[in-house]
Amino acid sequence: MDKLIINAAITGVIPSKSDNPSVPITPDEIAAEVLRCRDAGASIIHIHARDEYGKPSFKGEIYKDIITRMKLKCSDVLLSGSTSGRFFNELEKRAQVLDPGPGCTPDFGSLTIGSLNFPKHASVNEPDVIKSLALLMNEKGVVPELELFDLGMVDYAHYLIKKGIIKRPLYGNIILGSLGTLSATPHNLALMVNALPDGMIWSAGGIGRFQFPMNSLAVVMGGHVRVGLEDNLYYDADKCEPATNVGLIERIVKLAKAVGREIATPGEAREIIGLPVGSLEEVD
Repeated sequence: MDKLIINAAITGVIPSKSDNPSVPITPDEIAAEVLRCRDAGASIIHIHARDEYGKPSFKGEIYKDIITRMKLKCSDVLLSGSTSGRFFNELEKRAQVLDPGPGCTPDFGSLTIGSLNFPKHASVNEPDVIKSLALLMNEKGVVPELELFDLGMVDYAHYLIKKGIIKRPLYGNIILGSLGTLSATPHNLALMVNALPDGMIWSAGGIGRFQFPMNSLAVVMGGHVRVGLEDNLYYDADKCEPATNVGLIERIVKLAKAVGREIATPGEAREIIGLPVGSLEEVD
């Protein structure tokens, strides 16, 4: 099996410090967390921007600030910027992360290829917006990080690839266990993996208490993992022990080593996925 790629979703749009004090919010906190997570074993960092009040933000200048600070600390890590439709559905807002400023183009842009319900919010992803975001990513040399919550989204991925809207290399996260989408069971994960387009590099994650079981299955199935406080704030299913991003990563590293899988460096992750070496531009 390939070395294990750990994708750390460190912030998200929902968690606050009142939920877990370890959630990084400010650009400086996020950049510092990126370094800690890279050193713990993550090779991809998935980020969301927050404004000065800690609320979700689409603004390119905040992403530029985060990326500039991040690259001063560790320039080798692969970066994915969120185009989430959970709070902002307008294309011009969601696309700002794809071109936040000179030298700050991310390696990946998240792309949820279907609408879905979370317990308290809907993430609306209209077909024209999905296609437009994918085409913008092609134009800017950003690889779509496909977010797959249901089998129908996998089917739509096949369609978009056939139409040439999504191009290789193919990388995606299977995220199970959110109320309103496909439940987190071994059977459902196997169904999703078997339905994926040929050649797709896949990671698996779970929401809340399902994160570690889905991560564990991915490790032994030969996939990769998505882990982090965006999806899960606790180490335990009873929600008694608050987690940290680094602690969640270290738990996966320990598991991977126990079953004989080495951890991919950012450079090795680039090679496994098929990204050009050094595809993230240097900051001016």
